[in-house]
Amino acid sequence: MTLDFLWWVLSVALIGIGLAGTVLPVLPGTALILAGAVLGAWIDGFERVGTVTVWVLVVIAVISWVLDYVAGLLGAKRAGASREAIIGAAVGTVVGLFMGLIGVFFMPLVGAAIGEFIANRDHRRSLDVGVATWIGTMLGMLAKVVLGFMMVGVFIAALLI
Repeated sequence: MTLDFLWWVLSVALIGIGLAGTVLPVLPGTALILAGAVLGAWIDGFERVGTVTVWVLVVIAVISWVLDYVAGLLGAKRAGASREAIIGAAVGTVVGLFMGLIGVFFMPLVGAAIGEFIANRDHRRSLDVGVATWIGTMLGMLAKVVLGFMMVGVFIAALLI
């Protein structure tokens, strides 16, 4: 086995783990995809995957990071969430990491609803805020998955063209 082959294996592994990370919040998905693509560009001496392509991938990754952070907050804000609800959603997200995939998907909703209930003692409003936060979080995750696959597509296209 040549050293280049091992570098390519690492590049592909980073990209694969990164794709998984677009859904699993424990892993920095698009950052790993970017690292794998930059490694692939470096292996090739930036001949097929040039600096312009790398910068396009950086921009897509930054957009993904911003969307990931902002999506749940926008859902909560759109529903008129209190500061407590936003804090609750953040706490719920962290707690959800330790509960597996179900926790990752639903604990932001639970945290936002509990936070809103603490702030306003209104069951209906708490549920509305929790659901809006959850929808925002899910839309952000969907966008992150789409952007992750776009990054992989741009990288592969640059390699093949």
